[in-house]
Amino acid sequence: MPAILNTTRSHLDWLESEAIFIMREVAAECARPVLLFSGGKDSCVLLRLAEKAFRPGKFPFPLMHIDTGHNFDEVIAFRDVRAAELGEQLIVRSVEDSIARGSVVLRKETDSRNAAQAVTLLEAIEEFGFDACIGGARRDEEKARAKERIFSFRDEFGQWNPKAQRPEVWNLYNTRVHAGENMRVFPISNWTELDVWQYIAREDLALPSIYYAHQRDVVRRKGLLVPVTPLTPPQDGEAVENLTVRFRTVGDISCTCPVASEAADPLAIIAETAVTDITERGATRMDDQTSEASMERRKKEGYF
Repeated sequence: MPAILNTTRSHLDWLESEAIFIMREVAAECARPVLLFSGGKDSCVLLRLAEKAFRPGKFPFPLMHIDTGHNFDEVIAFRDVRAAELGEQLIVRSVEDSIARGSVVLRKETDSRNAAQAVTLLEAIEEFGFDACIGGARRDEEKARAKERIFSFRDEFGQWNPKAQRPEVWNLYNTRVHAGENMRVFPISNWTELDVWQYIAREDLALPSIYYAHQRDVVRRKGLLVPVTPLTPPQDGEAVENLTVRFRTVGDISCTCPVASEAADPLAIIAETAVTDITERGATRMDDQTSEASMERRKKEGYF
């Protein structure tokens, strides 16, 4: 009796196939793409997808991180180790260098550098002539990102205009750009935070340790747990507490907060994520406690 093939595919299989198709489309249609890799969970998923799309060959693009200089040490260390394990080129461009050039001006040293990354990113795009930047943004993160196409067009000034985007019919993408223009490409645009964690569990992906439950000194501020660091010291009247927390997203220390959690592995995080009614960025990012219009303005100026 002939063997019966199992043709049932999970939702993760479909999401993975779509993302791999998008990555291969970038490689086929774009002259000088780059994959943005910060060491965060979404970009770790992108690396696994790139492995499945292009191994055993080398990636057809380098990796790049726009470093604010205020990142968590655990994440930067993980970034370097992972890039070395893959044997892929990692380009690092720093907001510190943009500050030294005068293209970024902050009011004070401890200001969030999250939005300032846009300037450094645009400088790096010009330096290397990149015409496509592959990133791990998802539509469920916040409302302004939900307006993005999968292939999101940026003009010669690096600006995003949601009213000037190309139609995307089924899996047909318009990648044509003129000199100086570029695309931001989001292969996991149709994924959710829950999908990402389910994929991490399925693929047994390594992540920076701060994604999992650990002890950390925090203060309570505006409904958030703010980590106590030299950049985010306690304010007058704030009591320092040592709590068990984890980070749902990682970024600039000055604006990234953990959440109270005992989840120490992907399966426990999946269980938490399945029942939460607060978005990932809404629960953890101090600079995202702003209006949708404000975030959209920052994106129009080049923010990823």
